Amino acid sequence: MQEITPKKTAAPRRRVVVGMSGGVDSAVTAALLQDAGHEVIGLTLTLWQDENEDEKAWQDRSCCKVGLARHVAKQLNIPHHKVDIRKTFQNEVIDNFCDTYLIGETPNPCVRCNERVKFARLLSAAGELGADYLATGHYSRIRYDAAHKRYALFKGLDLNKDQSYFLYRLTQAQLAATLFPLGGMCKEDVYKKAADLGLPYEEILESQEVCFVTQKDYRTFLSENRPQAARPGEVLTTSGEVVGQHEGLAFYTVGQRRGLGIAMGERRYVTRLEPQLNQVIIGTEEDLLQDCFIAKDMVWGAYGPLKTERSVQARIRHRGALMDARLSPLEKGNPPEAAAVSVRLHRPEGGITPGQAVVFYQGDEVIGGGIISKEKA
Repeated sequence: MQEITPKKTAAPRRRVVVGMSGGVDSAVTAALLQDAGHEVIGLTLTLWQDENEDEKAWQDRSCCKVGLARHVAKQLNIPHHKVDIRKTFQNEVIDNFCDTYLIGETPNPCVRCNERVKFARLLSAAGELGADYLATGHYSRIRYDAAHKRYALFKGLDLNKDQSYFLYRLTQAQLAATLFPLGGMCKEDVYKKAADLGLPYEEILESQEVCFVTQKDYRTFLSENRPQAARPGEVLTTSGEVVGQHEGLAFYTVGQRRGLGIAMGERRYVTRLEPQLNQVIIGTEEDLLQDCFIAKDMVWGAYGPLKTERSVQARIRHRGALMDARLSPLEKGNPPEAAAVSVRLHRPEGGITPGQAVVFYQGDEVIGGGIISKEKA
């Protein structure tokens, strides 16, 4: 399957389902595909509804805004469908979010949602509607690598909006069936297109990264959903000295400085969490630095699984700086393609947080990624 884009107006007419979140990006995506002559169908997933959702103005509702998506679809004169997958979202994303904090790791719910929920369900619905492709408003690009006979994910042209970090876990089958029409556009051009179409982009808020937490601090959300998280324990220095008490290990993350409630004359950071001992370990900024770690549960792009050592650039957080690194394959993995890798950074870095994603690039291309492990390299 080859990629089609709105600019290829000579391409045959296709039926394309657009995942419409209610945001300006998915609205413009639908409009561009319609302009290109394709049959467009809007589809919105209901993922989450907080306790006050029904009382909010329709344009302010969290996550996928059904009311606004339906309004945009009506303006574009395209059919619109809604699929309620709140149970799946609860099981796959929210429960994992809470349980990952309980074991002393920091989850990345957007990465997991894209892999396990959004794209899986949108593509399933697209198939049920007889569509040729799914399209979304993400700022990334997909290309077919004929030499390797695999699909490759690339950064979006607008590096300030690039979302490849959140999409690195998409499978070959998902990449083959997905279009990102905004991948080659800048946000300013998207706003201009929305204004030209008369879309209410000024009313549309930017999506929150953790949609279901909404206005709450994640610790409050965690307390409400996992009361056992509030289990006090000891705070220790890296040398083993007890210097205080924590409110619950799940409320702390590696690299955290604020909210420790401990005065020691100089800045202290969370350097490690010990779930079995229910201990929070703190140290200096220098104690945070490390130049080698293990990434597990790997996913690979067009080049396929890592077979020999390779130089890459690594990103350990969304919008984080790219860091030169050297990858080395490790032998264990089930399936073998998911085998862990050793990541050695050219310079030590702080805030390498177990549970978070690390994504590997060569130039603009995503060659793979995985989850930062607590195992020592």
